[in-house]
Amino acid sequence: MTGLLTSIQAALGLSHTPIPFTSSGALPSAFAVTDLACASIAAAGQAVSELLQQHTGRLPNLEVDRRLASFWFATSIRPVGWSVPPLWDPVAGDYATQDGWIRLHTNAPHHRAAAESVLGTCADRAAMASKVAQWAKTDLEQAVVDAGGCAAEMRSWAQWQAHPQGLAVNAEPLIQFSAGSGQHAKPWTGSVAQPLAGIKVLDLTRVLAGPVASRFLAGLGADVLRIDPPTWNEPGVVPEVTLGKRCARLDLHNNDDRAVFESLLKDADIVLHGYRADALEKLGYGVAEREKLAPGLIDVCLNAYGWSGPWRNRRGFDSLVQMSSGIADAGRQWKKADKPTPLPVQALDHATGYLMAAAAITLLGRGGSARLSLARTAKLLIENGAGTDEALRAEDENDQGMLVEQTPWGPAHRLHVPLKITGTPLQWTLPASELGAHRAQWW
Repeated sequence: MTGLLTSIQAALGLSHTPIPFTSSGALPSAFAVTDLACASIAAAGQAVSELLQQHTGRLPNLEVDRRLASFWFATSIRPVGWSVPPLWDPVAGDYATQDGWIRLHTNAPHHRAAAESVLGTCADRAAMASKVAQWAKTDLEQAVVDAGGCAAEMRSWAQWQAHPQGLAVNAEPLIQFSAGSGQHAKPWTGSVAQPLAGIKVLDLTRVLAGPVASRFLAGLGADVLRIDPPTWNEPGVVPEVTLGKRCARLDLHNNDDRAVFESLLKDADIVLHGYRADALEKLGYGVAEREKLAPGLIDVCLNAYGWSGPWRNRRGFDSLVQMSSGIADAGRQWKKADKPTPLPVQALDHATGYLMAAAAITLLGRGGSARLSLARTAKLLIENGAGTDEALRAEDENDQGMLVEQTPWGPAHRLHVPLKITGTPLQWTLPASELGAHRAQWW
């Protein structure tokens, strides 16, 4: 734990303050997943605490509950009388090739179409398995990526260390900061109870990491507006990650919607985005354009594989980065299994999300940007300690306590938060909502 927290504090420019962790137990894994959960949540809390000290002269105490941190890294919502849709597309997953293993990520319809353009239409996993088995893993990975899809062969950590992309991302800092001038910084209008009151967050992120960041910011009083394209949906995670936010849709290929987007961007204090490194540039909203539209904007972004090297523009997700970077292979060896063994939760996504939130908070008052990647978070985890085979499971809450939430799908219980900041309760005024449920405007 000490190494993880110290590394994160250093990356964020926070003081090396010990933070108490309560309760016990850990998720079973080859890696210290619960320690990563605690350290990343603690760092986000410390960023809040130091922000409050800066404006009030008092440094609030904080603590993190290990069990709750583990549970929140899986899911925090427990539906009552309804079910969250499956997280994975029916043919997404790991497959044996001629010479090893590959993972296909097919949750988005266009990503499944890309895989099937290479492999042929597959009605189920059995059909997909028979087609994948005819390929060499490296050839299939490249073919799916070239088709615009998402795939990753299973590599060992040693192989990743020797790979051009592994070499590139391992040379990057955990968080790449670029300083702002501070001349356009707005005065702090928050309070101890709601440190981010008055802060407008434009959330352009998908699935998990970025939405975890904006969910945390919303819990501190920020006005979070999430923007999605007209047809995008991710039903398996929406009830988890839209807590506290308003969600709208805009088509950035439509001139009217672009005008709305630019108006939103001009008034935003923080923008979060998780597109591939060149995606916003292709839409006409590159770094220079964003700075021109919104001087002083805090710009926090992530991608899958890092910001340098040959894969900097490659599509990717947590599960794929686990395959590429050696995590799934190390899990296989730890479990003595004959197939890839990923982390018990999407820990790279969740941890990177809390680091994004922490980075955004540290930039308040001075502006600037921060860039993070799932692959660099993977390096942090891999290099900071072995895991455990303890029996704590993310679905085993016992008496951790829950709050009732009325969602569009029905009532649900929401776990109590793992982070306690004295005088600053993490609380959300809006329940989770459907994507596109709100208008694209600031309150």
